[in-house]
Amino acid sequence: MREFQIGNRMIGPSQPPLVIAEIGINHEGNLEVAKEMVDAAAKAGAEVVKHQTHIVEDEMADAAKKVIPGNADVSIYEIMKRCALTEEEETELKRYVEEKGMLFISTPFSRAAADRLERMNVQAYKIGSGECNNYPLIEHIARFGKPVILSTGMNDIPSVQKAVGILERCQVPYALLHCTNLYPTKPEWIRLGAMTQLQEAFPNAVIGLSDHSLNNNACLAATALGACILERHFTDSKYRSGPDIICSMDGAELAALIQGSREIAMMRGGVKQALPEEQVTIDFAFATVVAIADIQAGDTFTMDNIWVKRPGTGEIPAVDFEKILGKTASRAIPNGTQLIWGDIQ
Repeated sequence: MREFQIGNRMIGPSQPPLVIAEIGINHEGNLEVAKEMVDAAAKAGAEVVKHQTHIVEDEMADAAKKVIPGNADVSIYEIMKRCALTEEEETELKRYVEEKGMLFISTPFSRAAADRLERMNVQAYKIGSGECNNYPLIEHIARFGKPVILSTGMNDIPSVQKAVGILERCQVPYALLHCTNLYPTKPEWIRLGAMTQLQEAFPNAVIGLSDHSLNNNACLAATALGACILERHFTDSKYRSGPDIICSMDGAELAALIQGSREIAMMRGGVKQALPEEQVTIDFAFATVVAIADIQAGDTFTMDNIWVKRPGTGEIPAVDFEKILGKTASRAIPNGTQLIWGDIQ
């Protein structure tokens, strides 16, 4: 089985889906707001809270000061500078998350950020879609020897293959998340077929979905298709002004996603045949062969003296009805009697 472990949590096809609540930078650099989001995630039943680790000077060149994201009106440099926590603050956030009984993971966007997280002794790393083809950074992280969850948005299979090659060479457990990096993501942009394509291309990988749409539908549908990890942005209130609030779930949606994905995961698999537990229904719902007139010994069975009726407790099922037509009765059979094979000469 393609499974691995983060802390005490096993992740893989035989496990309940792991739902990641990403507070990211929705706290806008305010540690107390971040803690309020952690409280809401814990109340909703989250197992994992994910952060983003930004050390802007190591992450971006000066040119980033002129690049404005599609969902913002200021530069990406300014956004990340405003939203970044210090190492002391992030260490405190990790302590707070773990105190609540949840796992803390984060996405490092630079080598310095990865080194900070390693000093903090995180148990796993999340690598974002923008870094899926940042092979030097992936290798730097993989050398820590800890599990990696890699988002693959904006990348094709050959690009992902190079990243997977690094992870496998470094012998770290890994998962691949399909993702569309548009905020929010329209339903027609989600493309769950790409997630199944990842599973076909990388059969040894744990597969999941990192979603930026406006509700839980994509994650629930992905679960039905085999997703083992589900990630959505998270906030305690949709009335906050954080960068990803528009595509964030709140506590009620997180609780619904956790419960819904677990139920759907239990629905996966199986074969098309009756369950032993269905026998109680078979007994009344199926039909068996019944005499519909008094039949004398030696009479021929015809459509006029036998038919199929509920319940399914008789000996001769409806599927064998035509085998009996034209045969003769070995004894007298009263009207309404369920036939047995011994009745047929």
